Amino acid sequence: MSYADDERIAELEARLLHDDPGFARALGAGRPRPPREYRRGRAWPFVVCAGLVVVLGLALVHGLLLASGVVLAGAAAYRIDSGRLRHGRPTAP
Repeated sequence: MSYADDERIAELEARLLHDDPGFARALGAGRPRPPREYRRGRAWPFVVCAGLVVVLGLALVHGLLLASGVVLAGAAAYRIDSGRLRHGRPTAP
């Protein structure tokens, strides 16, 4: 391995540590975990809440509640897919 290769590896390591420190620490400790763009645990409460608000808006025939649910659903979709958008990676078809 040459000096240029070592330099590139050190640069990749620094960038990974900056982008996702939890993933980098887990990888270094030998306990791999999914990278940030594949962890969506915090987005699921938004999805559930949006679904409940939409159903409640339909059941009560209340337009403002229904519109709020649709806006929450859009925010939930953004939270689920924002990791790939932030890093410039296209989503899978």
